[in-house]
Amino acid sequence: MFYDVVIAGAGPVGLFLACELRLAGLSVLVLEQAEDPASPLKRLPFGLRGLSAPTIEAFHRRGLLDDITAQQQAKDASGGGVSAAAHWTRQTRRPGGHFAGIQFYDDDVDASKWPYRLPSPAGARMAVDLESIESILAARAVAMGVEIRRGLGVEGLAASDDGVAVSAGGETFRGGWLVGCDGGRSTVRKAGGFEFAGADPEFTGYSVEVEMADPDELREGRHYTATGMFTYARPGTIAMVEFDGGAFHRSSPITLEHVQAVLRRVSGVDVVLTDLRMATTWTDRAYQATAYRRGRVLLAGDAAHIHSPLGGQGLNLGLGDAMNLGWKLASTVRGHAPDGLLDSYGSERHPVGADVLDWSRAQVAIMRPSRSSRALEAIIRDLIATGDGATYFAERVWGVCLRYDLGEGHALAGRSVPDFELGDGTRAGDLLRTGAGLLLDFDPRAPLQALADGWRDRIAYVAGAPKERLGLSAVLVRPDGFVAWASDGAPNPDEAARAASRWFGGPAPA
Repeated sequence: MFYDVVIAGAGPVGLFLACELRLAGLSVLVLEQAEDPASPLKRLPFGLRGLSAPTIEAFHRRGLLDDITAQQQAKDASGGGVSAAAHWTRQTRRPGGHFAGIQFYDDDVDASKWPYRLPSPAGARMAVDLESIESILAARAVAMGVEIRRGLGVEGLAASDDGVAVSAGGETFRGGWLVGCDGGRSTVRKAGGFEFAGADPEFTGYSVEVEMADPDELREGRHYTATGMFTYARPGTIAMVEFDGGAFHRSSPITLEHVQAVLRRVSGVDVVLTDLRMATTWTDRAYQATAYRRGRVLLAGDAAHIHSPLGGQGLNLGLGDAMNLGWKLASTVRGHAPDGLLDSYGSERHPVGADVLDWSRAQVAIMRPSRSSRALEAIIRDLIATGDGATYFAERVWGVCLRYDLGEGHALAGRSVPDFELGDGTRAGDLLRTGAGLLLDFDPRAPLQALADGWRDRIAYVAGAPKERLGLSAVLVRPDGFVAWASDGAPNPDEAARAASRWFGGPAPA
């Protein structure tokens, strides 16, 4: 069988991309190396993830947010949810996030500095567990008709001008396009000849669940020390980093004796561990593919960029890749894409990935066990405790500052569309569930309606005054929920038509 798109990797990024492609009617095959998706590392506490504003908005726009919220509430009600696992829920002030462990707080953040955000079911952040996200996306993908083959990891590929042949498990699968969502050690990236450039690690990080002879020996919370950093939450959840150049990561089995020795060196306390229930290692290695596309092969998620998990940016970055790529690849397969549309995936997402890698590197600089890093930490602590400082860090950590460079135009162009609420209670996010573009006409005029009719197979036209219009008269929205064009005054149909042609191709035949 020939598939429109073959995806390597059935993690959240690959599954979300598969859903996006099926939304456009494409045939999709997902190949996954692991036979069983279950893993203790996807469950709490190690599976705890923070979703940023762009991710929550993407789930809202595809009708997934209610399922995710309901599942998290059910787990919380049973006592095994995020509220029980997250140590910050026990603080008197609500932390909004952190930078290298230095927290900022909700009550210091001035959201009025973000003029294009409106109240919405899609908030700025949300805590979830990875197992829930993956299971919900897998269920949605299967319900939509995505074919998922587990126990078949990609072993090789052969790409041509007409498609890609993918080898996996002794079989050959053929598709028009291949997208590597197969993680930091991506076979697709290596077999596809992508250049992967960046910086080698400075430390080995550990996430462990242990039993201690005396759980009160360590102080709870996050602490910098003369040899590294550790975070401790009772009774035995510990994250720590040792600046060994990443030497231990994946080099040897993780034993109780080794973890105890590292914890003693990092904490300076002669703790005694009596059991090692779970352990994994990670590093601050920061690499990025220099290009996200080579012919008919593309990369997304960790296959395209890897960095330390500091700040929880990785999952959000990958899901943003999927949301950006899905509609562009679908438009290309269906023959609607204007010139350069698919290449805009790399030109828009590569800078976002580079920024996250630099954000990660900056945190490592503060974590180093040196006098200069401690001095820098003190300055950041002072800044982050101010209103402007907390607001700046919230913008970055929550992703509300994300804007694609679409050239000259309205200040809203390239930003996430505000979740306008119409008179009947319908929201902009609800109107994007079909995966089509959207033209919102707040001051209905015949020229704009006629323009929308020209792209009727790709753009939904909705007229009506919202409860809060933010001074806007019309907004053209891409399928991923980002604004392609906006107008404050009387809309210029020619400008709107140029924007529609740029992102949606030529008008449909009359």
